[in-house]
Amino acid sequence: MGRRTSQAPEPGRARPREVPRGSSLFNGVVTWLARLGIPLGPNTLLTVRGRNSGVARTTPIAILEIGGRRWVQSPYGEVQWTRNLSAAGEATLSTGRRTERVRAARLSPAEAATFYCDILPPYLNHSPFTRIFVGRGLGLAALTRDPEGAAATHPVFELNHLD
Repeated sequence: MGRRTSQAPEPGRARPREVPRGSSLFNGVVTWLARLGIPLGPNTLLTVRGRNSGVARTTPIAILEIGGRRWVQSPYGEVQWTRNLSAAGEATLSTGRRTERVRAARLSPAEAATFYCDILPPYLNHSPFTRIFVGRGLGLAALTRDPEGAAATHPVFELNHLD
């Protein structure tokens, strides 16, 4: 079985990272812990209906919350959960017994470039953990060096509470 990759970028654009080996195991552990209600920092579970099957799909994600606004982005570019979220426009966030329905608005390329230029860098620098694990390990720091390229290949969604 080959490694999963996301859609190829346009020439001259940031190339999405391959989804690493072992991510299914890691995601399974994070999902299990989140379902138990164990705090995992900014991580939560995102459940969204599949765009073709209609079946609810759950994946762990990290939410960036700054100034009362919340975003989620894919370090691996356009992947299944981003495609499903784009199609559905809404999802459920959950940790333990807490759930929240959210509207997910995919940012335009210009808005996403602003996110990668102005919002993500301060978040990455707020602690050694985010600087090393998230910035370097997941490659998000590289996305801040080419915001327009990142915006073209790495979707960003703003999340808002649904009543």
